[in-house]
Amino acid sequence: MEKPATNDFPIHELLGKRWSPRAFSKQPVAPEILCSLFEAARWSFSCFNDQPWAFLVATKENPEEFARMTGVLMEGNAAWAAHAPVLAVSLARLNFQHNGQPNRHALHDVGAATALLAVEATARGLVIHPMGGFYADKVRESFSVPPGWEPVAAIAIGYAGEPESLPEKLAKREREPRTRKPISEFVMSGTWGNTSPLISGAKKA
Repeated sequence: MEKPATNDFPIHELLGKRWSPRAFSKQPVAPEILCSLFEAARWSFSCFNDQPWAFLVATKENPEEFARMTGVLMEGNAAWAAHAPVLAVSLARLNFQHNGQPNRHALHDVGAATALLAVEATARGLVIHPMGGFYADKVRESFSVPPGWEPVAAIAIGYAGEPESLPEKLAKREREPRTRKPISEFVMSGTWGNTSPLISGAKKA
């Protein structure tokens, strides 16, 4: 199933194809393909090139690890995400390595790395679904996360499945069109809330 974006201005087709389904195929993801996803994350930008990201990963090839990862998800997410062949959690190191000072950009940089991971996944015919619905304390306890690291998001990774595999309520959401705010609401110039004139002067797709 595909849900291409209805964009107002041209974007790369990979960005238009990227979306976050809840229905996953049982098809496993080859280790070398997974490594390419994390290689993409590796080359993201970061403040001072600090690279404050880490990823905990579990695949269904290791049932014990996978069950431990499923156990950190909130129940509503676990119900569908447990069908994905790969689960992960992104984490941020909260202090800079070079001076030990707090890094207020760490969460931003981890998000950027995850975004590149998502684009690489899309290019390889995979999908990812990041989730805020997980228990950070369970992640710390279950995976012995050291002090100074903050769990950021849980991530389901795999190949898209069919909406019919989901409970009807989720299947309905799966089929709904994707929506986004227009860029006129968040691209500003001059003062806060003032839509940038470049928006009104640009020719839409």
